[in-house]
Amino acid sequence: MVIAVKLRAVFLVLLLGLSVISAGCIGSSSQKGAMKEETLIIFHAGSLSLPLQQLEKEFSSYAEKNLGVKVTFQDEASGSVKACRKVTDLHMDADIVATADYTLIPQLLVPNYTDFYVLFATNQIVIAFTNKSKYANEINSTNWYEILAKPGVTFGFSDPNQDPCGYRSVMVMKLADLYYGKPIFETLVEKNTNIYANGTHVYAPKEIEVKSDKVVIRPKETDLVGLVESGSLDYFFIYKSVAEQHHLRYITLPDEINLGDFNKANYYAQVSITLGSTGKTIKAKPIVYGVTVLKNAPHRELAIQFLKFWLGKEGRKVFEENYQDFLNPPIAFGNVPKEIKPLVKVEG
Repeated sequence: MVIAVKLRAVFLVLLLGLSVISAGCIGSSSQKGAMKEETLIIFHAGSLSLPLQQLEKEFSSYAEKNLGVKVTFQDEASGSVKACRKVTDLHMDADIVATADYTLIPQLLVPNYTDFYVLFATNQIVIAFTNKSKYANEINSTNWYEILAKPGVTFGFSDPNQDPCGYRSVMVMKLADLYYGKPIFETLVEKNTNIYANGTHVYAPKEIEVKSDKVVIRPKETDLVGLVESGSLDYFFIYKSVAEQHHLRYITLPDEINLGDFNKANYYAQVSITLGSTGKTIKAKPIVYGVTVLKNAPHRELAIQFLKFWLGKEGRKVFEENYQDFLNPPIAFGNVPKEIKPLVKVEG
């Protein structure tokens, strides 16, 4: 009887032990199978919104299968100047900053916030509109400035102090003075805003003022898309890729003024602009986009993996599907991470 009781006690102890071990195995198996989750924070130019959405979706699938990480994205679209100032002035955390003007990165972020950057895509300025726009069937590449000046016609561009598309649009109108030999800048810009020029040098006051209802200015170029689509704005200066992405009608401008021709770099450089927001002076130049991973990126390792995906064949395909020409190869400056070196041409 005593032996039987002892045997039962031993059996219960063993059974309990096995249950604990079994539970432990299940727990460790569950922990092992749990996928790491990370959120990448990206401050980017508004004109990159659509290609980035597609690229992020594809990278999320790639990361889950190949990196064992479930990736989500926190995107903040804005003018590129504002994107940089979120880091420098507001000290906001971000993993990646991508700008429509690569020169903003060395001007504003190097060396305190990043030590490398990559030039990856190009674009050009066009004038976009819809069938609802006044004189939509008359405007062309030779008479656009006359159409914009007509009574009742409205046009827009983004804020030069916040957005490269804004200061580029203003410089396009100044370049038009030189190309056409007519006072286009005075007629379209100076008469309607407090932006002014001294010779070929343009000044954008810190607080931009609009003097008439002819001109509409918004923080970033993509803010104007809806106004044109609804018919409340006739025309706006925008990147060709954005006009294509939104299926807008547009006219191309002569290569001498559209900032899309690398062979015209010296011609563009005749015009410059000083921004009241930063005090910086920027020369007109061919449009080139830039991207960097910040030094203190909360998820720097994963951000570099995303940048590698971005600069590889997957990224190239996405940008070209979104009507944006990709540099071949992208050009990198500074302390370039080893992970992306095979994908870029390192300069300086």
